[in-house]
Amino acid sequence: MFDYLRGLLAELTPTYAVVECGGVGYIVTISLQTYTQLEGREEAMVYVHHVVREDAEILYGFADRAERDVFRLLIGVSGVGGGTARMILSTYTPSELSNIITSENAVLLKNVKGLGLKTAQKIIVEIKDKMVGIEGSSKVAQKEILGNMSAGSENYSEALQALTMLGFGKAASEKVLRKVLKENPTAEVEALIRLSLKQL
Repeated sequence: MFDYLRGLLAELTPTYAVVECGGVGYIVTISLQTYTQLEGREEAMVYVHHVVREDAEILYGFADRAERDVFRLLIGVSGVGGGTARMILSTYTPSELSNIITSENAVLLKNVKGLGLKTAQKIIVEIKDKMVGIEGSSKVAQKEILGNMSAGSENYSEALQALTMLGFGKAASEKVLRKVLKENPTAEVEALIRLSLKQL
């Protein structure tokens, strides 16, 4: 029904964005990957996937087609819903996920919150052949890890807020964030969140 939304980026959080088009604000559920790409913009074009359920209508948004393609492959696997697919794409970039799946690394894939080993194995079996070409089509750029941070910094607070919005407990998030900061003292917010997701 919808292919993309282009308009004013009225609101942006690590889990959703509000894109205003023609005076209407559309709430779009996003991954951490898309959040990173949209951060700092006043206007945005977001590729969408529209889900209609008996109790809700949800627009999932993506900064590029490659991420949406991977999302659609993931939700095509029995037992993988939109929330799980979004969590996978918040933990790994499309290119990272492609490497994990093509190398059949189910143990690494199951590190995603809410994903068991059997489901991870099923994802690999069902979409491995379909991942060909997606990695190369991704235009998502990886940010360099720069800047100094401490546990009391603004970046630490932003990373903690993002993790709690993604559904992780505050205490567990703080513990993992402190560990990540100790091991990666120059990590930016995105890197903090991504590294923490792999340990939560």
